[in-house]
Amino acid sequence: MNAPLPIRAGTRGSPLALVQTRTFLRLLAAAGQEVIINTTGDAVQDRPLADIGGKGLFAKEIHEALLDRRIDCAVHSLKDLETELPPGIVLGCTLKREDARDVLILGDTCGTPDQTDPLTALPQGALIGTSSVRRQAQLLHFRPDLRVASIRGNVQTRLRKLREGDCQASLLALAGLRRLGMEVANAVILDPEVMLPAAAQGIVGITVRADDTALRDLLAVIEDPTARIAATAERALLAALDGSCRTPIGAHGQVSPDDSLTLTGLVARADGSFLLRRTLTGPAADAERIGQALGAGLRADSPADLFG
Repeated sequence: MNAPLPIRAGTRGSPLALVQTRTFLRLLAAAGQEVIINTTGDAVQDRPLADIGGKGLFAKEIHEALLDRRIDCAVHSLKDLETELPPGIVLGCTLKREDARDVLILGDTCGTPDQTDPLTALPQGALIGTSSVRRQAQLLHFRPDLRVASIRGNVQTRLRKLREGDCQASLLALAGLRRLGMEVANAVILDPEVMLPAAAQGIVGITVRADDTALRDLLAVIEDPTARIAATAERALLAALDGSCRTPIGAHGQVSPDDSLTLTGLVARADGSFLLRRTLTGPAADAERIGQALGAGLRADSPADLFG
């Protein structure tokens, strides 16, 4: 049975979400249309995400539309997708990963970055704009003198707030900037040794109804196996830690030419006073087991109150 055409792809309405959806439809090489769905995560911008229900709010309304058959599939930044999907929905495919690293965007009051230690460009006590507890925890671990202000919104909104002086520096995902084709002045790419990325950062994931075998077969053609391995390990680590949006967690998997997987994971306190980072290597075919094992080890050796 062939998948029905045109394929209706649900998406958030941000510029980045639309770019990712159009890229997906081009790769699919089938008649398709984007269906913009307003999500609670996008609508409520004046409170931290953890206060309104977590990152699943970027997908709740989209998955309702998928289960109601108003759309056929949905396109997500995989780092924003909850680890446990609603019953009847599966991750149909993962697209090739863009660079997973974070970028530090320096404002006018910052100094010139040292390539060996880019955080030295931040003035003593500088105010950093970010809504990510993962980024906050790692920054404060290295530089406890820094202050953090919560800034939410799409890439353009965050850059505008930096220009307007709401903060002295901010952080963004390099993948988003590249996909938008944006060249940003005073941008410093942070090595994962300094800033471990979020799980599945830089990966676009497509969700689909589990019983839609025709569309799942079509999606399998554009699956990127390396991205799937990394996503499987990183999301398994998240699931093992079972942290909330208030728990700073990082995860980054890299697949070597010999088909081995090296997974690095991190858990911390939001204030940076505690940070535990570990790496585990094994066969790429064991991605889920590696993620579960590393996550379980990190959880066992971390204070219990981090996961409350």
